[in-house]
Amino acid sequence: MTRTPEPAVGSTAEAPEYPMPRARGCPFDPPPELRDLQRETPLTRVRLWDGSTPWLVTRYADQRAVLADRRVSADMTHPAYPRQAPAGEGSLSFIGMDDPEHARLRRMVGAAFAVKKVEAMRPMVQRIVDDAVDALLGGPNPVDFVEAFALPVPSLVICELLDVPYADHAFFQDNSRTIINRDTTPAQRDEAFGRLAGYLGGLVAAKLEDPGDDLLSGLARRVGAGELTARQATETAVLLLIAGHETTANMIALSTLLLLRHPGQLALLRDADDPAVATRAVEEMLRHLTITHGGRRRVALEDMEVAGRKVRAGEGLVLPNEIANRDPDVFPDPDRLDITREARHHIAFGFGVHQCLGQPLARLELEIVYRTLYRRVPGLRPAADLGEIPFKHDGFVYGVHALPVAW
Repeated sequence: MTRTPEPAVGSTAEAPEYPMPRARGCPFDPPPELRDLQRETPLTRVRLWDGSTPWLVTRYADQRAVLADRRVSADMTHPAYPRQAPAGEGSLSFIGMDDPEHARLRRMVGAAFAVKKVEAMRPMVQRIVDDAVDALLGGPNPVDFVEAFALPVPSLVICELLDVPYADHAFFQDNSRTIINRDTTPAQRDEAFGRLAGYLGGLVAAKLEDPGDDLLSGLARRVGAGELTARQATETAVLLLIAGHETTANMIALSTLLLLRHPGQLALLRDADDPAVATRAVEEMLRHLTITHGGRRRVALEDMEVAGRKVRAGEGLVLPNEIANRDPDVFPDPDRLDITREARHHIAFGFGVHQCLGQPLARLELEIVYRTLYRRVPGLRPAADLGEIPFKHDGFVYGVHALPVAW
């Protein structure tokens, strides 16, 4: 079905505040204002925390077109870049850069996340999940599912991949949470980043003297060969550590809560012998929840057309993937959770050259959790009402701060 774009709201005085709050009682769904804009005004101005008024792009096809367009920039140092929060001194490596430097730095770690390489990690991830279920069943009941299961699983996986001591998990988890919290001040974010950078920089330096077969050793070898500076290697390590556990931990907890509220879907997943059911469930959960909130951010480098309207060079663009993944032109009945849906074409991991490097690993972890946890703990249930569960409205990555469960 072809839709004719409505006129964009061009007046900055009319621009609504962004991000928009979720409707009370609908913690799994995008804000209703985003739905209205997607239907009626797919390109509109919004007002950010600093008073800037970039364009908001809400439809799936338009977002994919922008994310694949070389006339837009992901450079966070660009003066018109629509930041989610005040800037600090720390940098999360290549995700805020353009090619060719973005591509060069990304290649330094890309091989570790190739599909075949990640698939070889399946026995290790299965062992971690099995051990986590054993610990869950052997521990207190009820318990906070986030601390007992959802956070340890991806933290252990990324620690094995990087060769970071899991004994230090409280340190890196606390600092990661500070960095991705909306309410953190630039000074607090810089302090947390500095602590993580100092810690991981020390590990990379040690790998220069005693390398192993792990990702930090690979970064150290690049430093030794003059392909990376010590700072670039450290910033990349910080990015991988944060992204490697925070996003997947939030997906495990939030999708478990969602499934517990959809017992028919949970039963279908739990009782299926066909592994393809879990594979499809992973994609539908990623589409339905899309936990990276606040929108991917870009700057137009040239005049260009978006949603049938002109965006001028130097204007910012915000692309909230959570509403694009609910576009009814692409996903029929988009608000319905359906784990039999073919949803792999979602853009929860972004699109184009900047799409998430670690998506094969995230998919593997979620698939193994979905095929293991609910079978081994068939009586899993929430131990609190939905209104009592603290959702992460204060974070750049959405989820729950805690999830009391029993079985």
